[in-house]
Amino acid sequence: MTRGLRKGLTSYGDAGFSLFLRKAFIKAMGYSDDALDRPIVGITNTYSDYNPCHGNVPVLVEAVKRGVMLAGAMPMVFPTISIHESFAYPTSMYLRNLMAMDTEEMIRAQPMDAVVVIGGCDKTLPAQIMAAVSADLPTVVLPVGPMVVGHHKGEVLGACTDCRRLWSAHRAGEIGADEIAEVNGRLAPSVGTCMVMGTASTMACITETLGLSLPMSATIPAPHAERVRCAEASGRRAAEMAVSGAPRPSALLTPAALRNAQVVLQAIGGSTNGLIHLTAIANRTVHRIDLDAFDALGREVPVLVDLKPSGEHYMEHFHHAGGVPKLLAQLGDLIDLDARTVAGGTLREVVAQAEEVPGQDAIRPRSRPIKPEGAMAVLRGNLAPRGAVIKHAAASEKLLQHTGRAVVFDSVEDMTRRIDDPALAVEPDDVLVLRNAGPKGAPGMPEAGYLPIPRKLGSRGVKDMVRISDARMSGTAFGTIVLHITPEAAIGGPLALVETGDRIRLDVPARRIELLVDDAELARRRAMLAAAPAASGPGRGYAKLFDTTILQADEGCDFDFMTGSGTGES
Repeated sequence: MTRGLRKGLTSYGDAGFSLFLRKAFIKAMGYSDDALDRPIVGITNTYSDYNPCHGNVPVLVEAVKRGVMLAGAMPMVFPTISIHESFAYPTSMYLRNLMAMDTEEMIRAQPMDAVVVIGGCDKTLPAQIMAAVSADLPTVVLPVGPMVVGHHKGEVLGACTDCRRLWSAHRAGEIGADEIAEVNGRLAPSVGTCMVMGTASTMACITETLGLSLPMSATIPAPHAERVRCAEASGRRAAEMAVSGAPRPSALLTPAALRNAQVVLQAIGGSTNGLIHLTAIANRTVHRIDLDAFDALGREVPVLVDLKPSGEHYMEHFHHAGGVPKLLAQLGDLIDLDARTVAGGTLREVVAQAEEVPGQDAIRPRSRPIKPEGAMAVLRGNLAPRGAVIKHAAASEKLLQHTGRAVVFDSVEDMTRRIDDPALAVEPDDVLVLRNAGPKGAPGMPEAGYLPIPRKLGSRGVKDMVRISDARMSGTAFGTIVLHITPEAAIGGPLALVETGDRIRLDVPARRIELLVDDAELARRRAMLAAAPAASGPGRGYAKLFDTTILQADEGCDFDFMTGSGTGES
């Protein structure tokens, strides 16, 4: 097997000349023959001025390089797409697959024997793992780490659960313009990802559970020196893997590892986005995520991590309580401890080294959970034949069984235009419905599922309502919100048939979401929908590729030709 600089030679019809030319050009960078003869570890650079979550990446890159060189290998840094949640138009999910393709192709195109991928903001870790699985090169994942907490008037703040809570208070007239401006400067006091159990933290915990990153890597705060030492250790480990050629992602992502990840997703009060991303990752392998099996796990696995938005603490408290290793120890026989890790051993060894922290209450024992059931439930019914998801750990218990009148918004734009209209006919017991916000309809399945409470209800003290959509929701958000309704309205899913005034029944304990309209009337509406002229899709570029190949939420929203069983892979 070819390694190092001899790997993946550019095709000139003469392998000797290809290597000669490659070495001639790279020597222009000042490299010696000794350096160029060593195993190569590629290191992704996802730094961007548009990405404050990745603000510590330059420091981490240097630490990874140091670790690689201390182990005798050669580090080579290369750039890839960088996606930040609040700077990506129309939504970061729209660009996740593009980042996955970019990262995969750069791993394939350039000579490297192992790779360290550095990411954090919501869609970057899943994109990088999707890429690593498809390229199947020995890979160490290095999360950038969460921010430290902020403070305002004696209250601890966390982006972005508290940003949503305080913005809602501002919308309701409880917080004035001057105070919300002060809050704006205190919510994100350092670089790093959101310090609550949002999508970024969720994916970091899943990554560590899958064995793709080093122990404790999910929770170390971004500004801490320990994060830099973790980066150095990741580089050292990648150098060892560059020599041994193992383990590859395909060896780590077993059914047991994927089940462990689902257990942890439920136990941490994780983001609903995590289920879509984990499904996409699994679909890059020969394995699959079964939504009904995931729901069954949710009835068995309690929420043990006391973090916002399902609890009270923040990621740095989770870290100082023992992080993912301590959580795995508390989960006990719910976890398959024989699953292997990128560190070279198994989760059993990781758990054996978990720190015991007297008095900590961020990670609960199974005998004293935050919630007796897991974070998420999968719903089915005539509104969601292929499933929908609710994060009931962050919902209002009184609304988990609820029947109400539908108030329908046909698009994100329609919702934005009408939600605060004083003339909107809406009451607290109604069900807010947003459609055409799914993978194809929006496009990109934006995090619009957190429909704001209409201002006129917010001013009356209404904090939560049942809201349903084919969109996503940030893992930092809270409320009784049904998401990922599949199939989406834009491809003719039942959500497209709902009319304002219809009755909708939500029954989370029974795992049902039903439109209470008789079959004959639904058939009439479907016939009218089918007779309407079809909307034309994008005509060029990435938008056309996305529109013609995007899969639904229950399939991970990957492109159909990128999955393990897609048309692009035998």
